Amino acid sequence: MGAAYVIAGRKVASQYLTLGTYSVVGLVAFLAIKRSKAKKPDPFTSSPPINASSVEEELFIKEFMKSVESEENKNAH
Repeated sequence: MGAAYVIAGRKVASQYLTLGTYSVVGLVAFLAIKRSKAKKPDPFTSSPPINASSVEEELFIKEFMKSVESEENKNAH
């Protein structure tokens, strides 16, 4: 059929080495693509962190943002 190589004391046909190589390369490419997609945050749902000096200030900022967003929604419709 084709060439055979001796690996770890066993004969391995070249077509099996080729299929194994393609499988490993495909798996690595798939995992790299999957990992890069998982790291990207959604720009429409994520918001920047609120760096408030107190809890009251953080609550005020959140309430203010809610009121601004509700006004924008009213004006958009």
